[in-house]
Amino acid sequence: MPTAFAPLLAALALMPAAATPPDLAPAAAAPAAQPADDAPGDPLATLDLGADRAARMTVPVAIGGLTDIPFVVDTGAERTVVSRQLAERLQLAPGPVRRLVTVTGTDQVRTVIVPQLEVSGTAIAPIEAPALEAVHIGAAGLLGLDSLQARRLVLDFKAGRMTVSAARKREERRDDDMIVVRAKSRFGQLILVDSSIEGQRIQVIVDTGAETSIGNLALLRRLGNRHRAGPLLPVALTSVTGDTISAQFAHIRQIRIGGLTLNNLPVAFTDAEPFRRFGLADRPAMLLGMDALRLFSRVSVDFANKQVRFVRGGSSAVPARTELAAR
Repeated sequence: MPTAFAPLLAALALMPAAATPPDLAPAAAAPAAQPADDAPGDPLATLDLGADRAARMTVPVAIGGLTDIPFVVDTGAERTVVSRQLAERLQLAPGPVRRLVTVTGTDQVRTVIVPQLEVSGTAIAPIEAPALEAVHIGAAGLLGLDSLQARRLVLDFKAGRMTVSAARKREERRDDDMIVVRAKSRFGQLILVDSSIEGQRIQVIVDTGAETSIGNLALLRRLGNRHRAGPLLPVALTSVTGDTISAQFAHIRQIRIGGLTLNNLPVAFTDAEPFRRFGLADRPAMLLGMDALRLFSRVSVDFANKQVRFVRGGSSAVPARTELAAR
C-alpha cells in the first residue's frame, strides 16, 4: 500500500502585474509515496491541495455579514487568500491583476477587495486578496501573515482546535511539559533560533499551512544526500495554483530545535521560492509543517513576543517512524 502524506498550502506574496518580480514567498503540496517499482527519476505521485480538507483545523472568520467561514491559518503565507467561490458568493469587488509567486513559479492572478475581515473579534480592513480555486487552496480561504501580526496562534491538537487571539506581553504560565523556543522575525515570518542538525546550524520556519515539512537543497547538501537523510524518493509538489514542481522526499534522521529533538522527520527537498524570499536559498533551511507540530499536544506561535511554545504529549496521528525526544 502506498503511504500518503497530506497536502501543503502555499505562502503567498503579491506584486503589480507589470513589475519585474522580486523574490517573493510561498509553498506547495506534500508528496504521496507510491510503490518502489516506479520508473527511476519520475515523480512517484502528484497530490492535489484539495485533498484532506476535512482534516485541517480552521478558525471562523466573518466577511460581509457572513459569519463562521472556515479559514486555514497559514503562518507561511504573507497574504490572506479567498477562494473564487467565496468571492462570488459575497460579490466582492474585483481588484487589480497581480503577479503571484508560488513554489512552482509565477502566475497572473485576479484579486478581490475584502472590505473587512473579522477574526477573534478583531476587524481587519481592507484586504487585497488573491482569489484562487477552492480545490487548490483546500479551504474557503487562508489567513496569512497580513492578518496575524501582533497576534498569537494556538494549535490545540488534543482538542482539535485552532484559535487566534491578541498577543499579551505577559507570558503564559509554563509547566514541566512546555518548551519555549525563541525566534527572530524576517518579513513577518518567525525563524526559530538555536536549530541544528548534528551540530550544524539551520534556519527553521514554522509553517502551519504545510502538512509536510519542506527543506531547501542547501539543507540536502548539508545532510550529505543519503548519509543523513536516508533514501531519496522523487515526488511532485502541487501549489495553490495547481502547478507542480519536482522534489526529493526523505526522512531526516535527527533535528534539534531549542530543547527539542525530532527523529526521522519526513521532509520534501526542493528549491522553493520562500527560501529565496527570506535570503535562505544558500543556507540550510526548512519549513516545519503540521506533521511535525502534531507531535505535540499544543503549539503556540506568538508573533508579538517572537516565541513558539511547544507542549509535549502529542497526537497519535503522526507518521509512525517520526519520534520526539526532549532534553
